Amino acid sequence: MLALLLSSVSYQMGGRPAASQHRAAVRLLTEQEERVSQAMELKPIGDESARASGLALQLDDGTRKSHSVAENTAFVTGFFRGIATKAAFAQLVASLYFVYEAMERAFDEATDARVKALDYPQLRRVPALEEDMAYYFGDDWRSAVKPSAATQRYVDRVREVAATSPELLVAHMYTRYLGDLFGGQMMGGMARRSLSLDDGRGTAFYAFDDIPEVKPFIDRWYQELNTLDLDEAQKAAIVDEGNLVFGLNIGIFDELEGSPVKALWTLASDALRRALGMGKGE
Repeated sequence: MLALLLSSVSYQMGGRPAASQHRAAVRLLTEQEERVSQAMELKPIGDESARASGLALQLDDGTRKSHSVAENTAFVTGFFRGIATKAAFAQLVASLYFVYEAMERAFDEATDARVKALDYPQLRRVPALEEDMAYYFGDDWRSAVKPSAATQRYVDRVREVAATSPELLVAHMYTRYLGDLFGGQMMGGMARRSLSLDDGRGTAFYAFDDIPEVKPFIDRWYQELNTLDLDEAQKAAIVDEGNLVFGLNIGIFDELEGSPVKALWTLASDALRRALGMGKGE
């Protein structure tokens, strides 16, 4: 996908890099896309891992249908669209804020012990998102920013399951928290490079400062997941909800108005400079 998008840059940007630079940029960006896709798809890591059994394995395997080539492309293209302009990324941050505010409010209000068991404070994102919202929208952002249509559908779903089937909140934790934790550092870095953000501000959401070692933390979370008191029907419903949440996230990306080509070109130029040992702007 990235090679095709990058090949169209010349037409949209009014020029074409030298052939060797073009090939190098395609290679570097293809590697980035693969890393994004791998961050989205949580693969079993061995029989000794908690992810190799129980509900952890069911979720990993059961949500793979949401990671088809077409849907991965939609997700990755949407992310690049989101980091094309500061306005587009601000819209993405706003959507994430409203979704996480609904999720974490539901966790606070939950009486279901299964939800409480997986609600690790290190994963909470609302404080970081509030910081990002103030950066993009100013101090009065609470009164100035409203959720988009796709964001509101996502929020409504969170509220619905919290009220009727709170165990399904486990799927929202799995799909959002773990995906953001696995891919956060890389995706935050891509956004900072693409948008040249002030002193790295505006991406606090992607920084899990209280989780210094991701893989051991994730394995502990999976171990707790596998101890939950759930029957087979409830486990199947959680897997289905995970797939539904993936679709809700694609809906948010589909609303963004930035051009993925612009972001790809910026990242390609930056990656090529770094690969050649050149300073920014040289």
